[in-house]
Amino acid sequence: MSGAARPVVLDAMGGDHGPAETVPGALTARRGHGVPVLLVGRADEVHRELRRHGGAGEVEVRHADDVVPMAERGSGAAARRDSSLMVGCALARQRGASLVSAGSTGAIVTCAVRAFGRREGVLRPALAVALPTLAGSTVLVDAGGTADPTAEMLAQFALLGVSYARNVLGVADPSVGLLSIGTEPGKGNRLVREAAELLPGLPVRFHGNVEGHDVLAGTVDVVVTDGFTGNVVLKNIEGCVRTTLDMVAEAGIAPPGRLAEIARRYAADTHGGAALLGLTGTVVVAHGTSRSAAIARACVVASELGADDKPVPADDRASVGPVA
Repeated sequence: MSGAARPVVLDAMGGDHGPAETVPGALTARRGHGVPVLLVGRADEVHRELRRHGGAGEVEVRHADDVVPMAERGSGAAARRDSSLMVGCALARQRGASLVSAGSTGAIVTCAVRAFGRREGVLRPALAVALPTLAGSTVLVDAGGTADPTAEMLAQFALLGVSYARNVLGVADPSVGLLSIGTEPGKGNRLVREAAELLPGLPVRFHGNVEGHDVLAGTVDVVVTDGFTGNVVLKNIEGCVRTTLDMVAEAGIAPPGRLAEIARRYAADTHGGAALLGLTGTVVVAHGTSRSAAIARACVVASELGADDKPVPADDRASVGPVA
C-alpha cells in the first residue's frame, strides 16, 4: 500500500459472528497493514473483545445501540438509524473513510446508497468480485447487489465493471461478455436479449454473449449479469473449487501444500469481499460467514480502493438506451 492508508469504518456487529471476529480482524488490519479502523457497534461488546485481544485503546470505537439482522433484505435497514450499519455509513461519509460490513447484502446496499448517494447517472450500484483465472482476473458484476435489474441497469453494470477493471486491476482495454445460455446472438432470457441490444452502443469492447464455463477461462475481462445469477455463480464457483480440491486431495494427485495454495486464491481471506460500485464512496461487502482473517483482508482492500478511488470517466457515465 502506497502512501498513508485510507481510514476504514467497520460495522463491528455485521456478519454471522459479530465482534468475536470483526474486532480481531480490525486489529490485524491495523497491526499488520497500518490501516486505521474505526469500529462501530455495541460498545460494551466491542471493548470486551478488544481487551480479550490485547487491543484496549488501540482503535477508536463508536457506540451504536441497534443491529440490522442478517435476514433483513434491505427495505427496513435504513429506518434503523441507530444501527451499527447506519451509524457506520454516516461516519464513513463524514470522515471520507471507506466502509466495510459483513452484514446483509441487501441492507448494506440500501444503507450505503442512502448515506453516500449514487454517482451521476448511475441507476443502481453493483457488486464486483475479481475472480482468479489462468490469464489473471475476471470481474464478475453484479455479484449480488441488484437481483432484478432492468436491461439498462445491466448495461450500466458493464460500464462500472470496465471502470473497475481499468482503474483497479490495470487492464488497459477491458473486454466485456454478457452471461447467457449460449454464445450465439439472440440466446438468453428477455433481460439478456434486451441488454445485448444496448451493449454494442456503449463505449466498451463488447465481446458478445459468454457462458458459465467462460467465467474462469479468462475469455473476457468483465462478465456482466444480474445480481441473482451472479451470486449463484460466485457461490457455485466457491463450492466447486472446494469440492474439486477435496477430490484431488483424496485421490493423492497433488501435494496438499499445492492444493492449499490454489484454494487460497478463491478464499474470502484472500479477496476480502466485493466492491460496491457506482456510489460516491468506497464500500466493501464481506461474506456473512467471514472470520477475522477475511475481515482484516476486507479492511485492507477497502483502504486500498479508497486511496485509489477515481471518479467514473465521463464516457463511462454515458446514457444507455432510454435512460436520461
